[in-house]
Amino acid sequence: MNLTLIRVKQGKESTLSELYVDGQFVGYGLEDAVRKTKIKGSTAIPAGKYRLGLNTYGAMNARYSRKFPKIHCGMIEIMDIPNFKYVYIHIGNHIGDTSGCVLVGNKMALVDGDYEIYQSKNAYVALYEKLVHMIVSGEVFIEVTE
Repeated sequence: MNLTLIRVKQGKESTLSELYVDGQFVGYGLEDAVRKTKIKGSTAIPAGKYRLGLNTYGAMNARYSRKFPKIHCGMIEIMDIPNFKYVYIHIGNHIGDTSGCVLVGNKMALVDGDYEIYQSKNAYVALYEKLVHMIVSGEVFIEVTE
């Protein structure tokens, strides 16, 4: 199973993407702006192909364990990104929620020059349920394209 995150639009400080699982559109992704020089917590990850893993420690993992007790087995982490750590796929609506991570949602809008996504919880749960068992049983990758 492979994910593809295709960046389609740039806002003032946001990056909107389309997210595909094995070629099928599953929703939108939202990241911070693409920058040549990284600003910690405010920069989209570099284009490339990365392995996905499950991170089972930390405060965010504990919050998601409480929020999704029936399905949560760890945070979906995008692994081995040069100069980045703890990059997750998670819920949120605007760039203030990203901190350098990838947010997912089912709907999008341009608001005051930046992109926002909506129905994030629904999109996250659907994506998580598709990915979690595949991550545990084998290698899953995400390809991020410009």
